[in-house]
Amino acid sequence: MNTMAEALAPTLCEWTGGTTGLRILSNLADRRVFRAQCSILPEELGVGELPGQEVARRVVSAARFARYDSYRAATHNKGIMNGIDPVVVAVGNDWRAVEAGVHAYASRSGRYLPVSRWDLDEASGELRGEIEIPMQLGIVGGVTRLHPTAKFALELMGVSSAQQLARIVTAVGLAQNLGALRALATEGIQKGHMRLHAKNREMMMGAAG
Repeated sequence: MNTMAEALAPTLCEWTGGTTGLRILSNLADRRVFRAQCSILPEELGVGELPGQEVARRVVSAARFARYDSYRAATHNKGIMNGIDPVVVAVGNDWRAVEAGVHAYASRSGRYLPVSRWDLDEASGELRGEIEIPMQLGIVGGVTRLHPTAKFALELMGVSSAQQLARIVTAVGLAQNLGALRALATEGIQKGHMRLHAKNREMMMGAAG
């Protein structure tokens, strides 16, 4: 599309009598917005001796905090992107463009807000989450069909369209968000981080040996 914009610019200038300025697409794809939703039974969320209903309540409280505090919202959304970025990279797309679009979308009201929300359904007692983000991805062009890793990742997911890929990536973001909020609201994020670092160290030591 950027190539087309650059190629058409002289013709458009000739037709309109104007001059050429910028010839590039925006990364804020707010006409390609994707949503994901989920419902989870509280009993599936228990951590140790902490009952699932209490974990669900804490997740909702943490998500609500992000709606009222932009400092928390920044970290909340960063956690979502922790899940989204690796998938975008794996399929050969521009993760920086996706990041820019999501954060710009989070600020569209004039205040930086979380792009997901979590609530407890009063009737069923279920924890319900939803996310809404702009997602402009491609499966044709660039390295998506040329790089063997990107090609394999698309085949592994059974992706046949850019919209299908965007739906998967959006759902991953919501799942990652729940994982982060559940950890934060219970044992704390550092315990999980330390386990991951220890596992990485063991793998590196094993490879070195």
